[in-house]
Amino acid sequence: MSLDGRRIVVGVSGGIAAYKSAYLVRRLLERGADIRCVMTEAATEFIGPATLAGLSGHDVVTSFTGHPGSVSPHTELAAWADVIVVAPATTATLARLATGLSEDALSATVIAARCPVFVAPAMHTEMWDYPATQRNVASLAAAGIHVVGPADGDLAGGDIGPGRMAEPEEIMRAIDDLFSGPLDGVTVLVTAGGTREAIDPVRYVGNRSSGRMGHAVAEEAHRRGAKVVLVTTSPLPTSPGIDRRQVESAADMQAAVDAVTPDVAIMAAAVADFRPADQATTKLARTDGPPEIHLEPTPDILMSVARRAQRPFLVGFAAETGSLERAVEKAARKGVDLLVANDVTEEGSGFGVDTNRVSIVNADGTMDHWEQMSKEEVAARLLDLIGTRRNGM
Repeated sequence: MSLDGRRIVVGVSGGIAAYKSAYLVRRLLERGADIRCVMTEAATEFIGPATLAGLSGHDVVTSFTGHPGSVSPHTELAAWADVIVVAPATTATLARLATGLSEDALSATVIAARCPVFVAPAMHTEMWDYPATQRNVASLAAAGIHVVGPADGDLAGGDIGPGRMAEPEEIMRAIDDLFSGPLDGVTVLVTAGGTREAIDPVRYVGNRSSGRMGHAVAEEAHRRGAKVVLVTTSPLPTSPGIDRRQVESAADMQAAVDAVTPDVAIMAAAVADFRPADQATTKLARTDGPPEIHLEPTPDILMSVARRAQRPFLVGFAAETGSLERAVEKAARKGVDLLVANDVTEEGSGFGVDTNRVSIVNADGTMDHWEQMSKEEVAARLLDLIGTRRNGM
């Protein structure tokens, strides 16, 4: 499997298995990945930063300072990465990651990251079996960090037992599994945020959508290996690997959507239904009295995608107040495969909050009601459902 264009940070902590890190970097490069490296100070006692710099073609981060042109190397690496692999991950590094102790550049990079993280533990058997180490590993796994290994085998000092770092090939297989799901290589279009329809150069008709739900979907699709095009009105940040297209009005969004031919379209934006028919070219003055604003319909972007000859798997969103009956009617009228509906008046399910409680309207009109969860969890569960439904088409 190719890793072309994948941004992978390889973190190296201080253990004898650090020599394997150089081979891991080389193998990832051969698969087409772009590699950056970060090391603990202890790791530099086992393998020189110059070795990893020579292999990767980039300076290695070893501390918080001393990197020309970089104000905050750990946060910059964290934002850049599609995946972080810590190999080897020593007892001390696992403890720092589990407790959030960011005292070195490696642990700080992982803690600041929002991408998938793999750790490959490497230590003596007694250290691996120590209860605190097992608690730390369990804590990391519960937090969603992928633990690869350790294996049984020869250890430093002639010992034999569990604690040997997983081989680079096994680590790469774990990375392959991450990117080999139903969305690997699939082009996913996501729309997000509320559109702004100008009244004059200063004022607009808009809504309260923050774009958080759409951005969460885009980020999750990107993590799963999709080629994501995000058409958004929101100022929220995005991962570097996402093709972001910033827009403002419904007309802008329509033009941006028309330029994409996706396999999956997830239309999470809150598009204004109406816009001023005549936009004033200068600011309307209060002294002139209340203006008469005549509204006209905006483009129906969701319907336009549904009517395409090359129609993608289509997911719509409906923000309702109170009853969700209109969402069922909307799903049928728009011709979507799935529709995600929520009551924005419900606590923890409205605009600008971190959680959502949604109901899924299926193509046959039936509904599945999900419990309240974070928008990131909604995104993950929605993409699981999309993957299952697309495979069944």
